[in-house]
Amino acid sequence: METISIGLLGLGTVGSGVVKIIENHQDKIMHQVGCPVKVKKILVKNINKERDVELTDIFLTGDANDILDDPEIDVVIEVMGGIEETKNILLKALNNKKQVVTANKDLMAVHGAELLQAASHNNCDLFYEASVAGGIPILRGLVDGLASDRIVKLMGIVNGTTNFILTKMSQQQRAYEDVLAEAQELGFAESDPTSDVEGLDAARKMTILATLGFSMNIGLEDVKVQGISNVTDEDILYGKQLGYTMKLIGIAQRNEEKVEVSVQPTFIVDSHPLASVHNEYNAVYVYGEAVGQTMFYGPGAGSLPTATAVVSDLVNVLKNMRLGVNGKGAIAPQFKKKLKEPDEMFSKYFLRLQVKDEVGVFAEITSIFSQHGVSFEKILQLPVKEKGLAEIVLVTHHASLLNYENILLELSDLASVRTVKSSYRVEGGIK
Repeated sequence: METISIGLLGLGTVGSGVVKIIENHQDKIMHQVGCPVKVKKILVKNINKERDVELTDIFLTGDANDILDDPEIDVVIEVMGGIEETKNILLKALNNKKQVVTANKDLMAVHGAELLQAASHNNCDLFYEASVAGGIPILRGLVDGLASDRIVKLMGIVNGTTNFILTKMSQQQRAYEDVLAEAQELGFAESDPTSDVEGLDAARKMTILATLGFSMNIGLEDVKVQGISNVTDEDILYGKQLGYTMKLIGIAQRNEEKVEVSVQPTFIVDSHPLASVHNEYNAVYVYGEAVGQTMFYGPGAGSLPTATAVVSDLVNVLKNMRLGVNGKGAIAPQFKKKLKEPDEMFSKYFLRLQVKDEVGVFAEITSIFSQHGVSFEKILQLPVKEKGLAEIVLVTHHASLLNYENILLELSDLASVRTVKSSYRVEGGIK
């Protein structure tokens, strides 16, 4: 029985998990693909570094060409990260007729279309399930499980770091900086957390989800992004009083042929399933015209959850090899990209204002909303320590982004409004 040889690029947290799963689950993998599977070579930065994984009969190298030019290696698995250099390595792998599995969301968000085209040209598979939401099989769910449906909305928590931070802020009434420091100590956040807390990591994942869900070439530049670094414990407290939970939410929505994609701090109605997704867990809500609402939930990161998704992709590649159909499953995007304009994007909004505590101020504010045809769903008036000021929290009914942004501009110019403290999208509940 011929052994299928694997070349692994990277031996960090996920790479070590891949080696362990291939070794420990060999019987199950053999049962599914009909032959033994072995990691033959691994690309590493430091060959002499001590590892916490058994590497018997595995060749370590610092040169990617040792893997790419090896005719015995059938599949290349990339878990080392990086964008430009990694793209070139994977392009060479595909041009050398090697099947590719990657967990690299950054790469797929930026160069996915080019790599998938190269894979198709070379009759090779390029699978990337682990690039979004770790161990949750969301991409396979969209491509295979919901292949017959028309997806109209994807909404989810796709970054565990920010969800951990917001969960702690909400449950323990702690400030953002305090919880971020704890997340860094626990290893949930990097020493430079910018990619996570400013929403870029989530935006890359939403780019991939929207491209697959809507069969449309969505680019990272098409995603409106706002991070959580300006979210305060006061915002979260006021949201709670109104029945909302704060999450960093990625939203991809299609109406007719036009789409919008965004990542932003969002108040979710407490009764919505996403409101109860805590700590480092991820969840993606999918709305289909036929199936209705489904949710994919699970660990969004970690060695073994992510490695499980990688090896699941590997098993699919190997099944295709046995059938001789590698590269046959790739489908080019069906629709031309059409993005919504601000007057075509509708949502509810949470708005927090600090105003002069005088007669007629609320009437002035109400008048501005009324002129733009926007009404209120909830109103909360709160005292502030500073004399002569009051704080007003408003939740609007559905309004276009264009109207809402014009309202914000007019409010900021109003003499009676001292400052717009915060503003967030609101999701869930009755429209």
